[in-house]
Amino acid sequence: MKNYSVEDFKDKTDSLYRLVIVAARRAGQVGRAESRPLVSVHSRKPTIIALEEIMDGKVSYTTGDSDEEDFLD
Repeated sequence: MKNYSVEDFKDKTDSLYRLVIVAARRAGQVGRAESRPLVSVHSRKPTIIALEEIMDGKVSYTTGDSDEEDFLD
């Protein structure tokens, strides 16, 4: 199992906070068996699987910038 650091994800997300949120949500999906892993599994831990999927670019996210603009209007 590979050890990950924050620096490994520098180009994958715009902030550490967003990385934690995306990985936690994806780990929840994998842990509850809502979806199967999108990468070859090297670990049984859902959090590690989620981080590997983010590293491989298999998991993406969208921001709600338009929602915030609509709220402010």
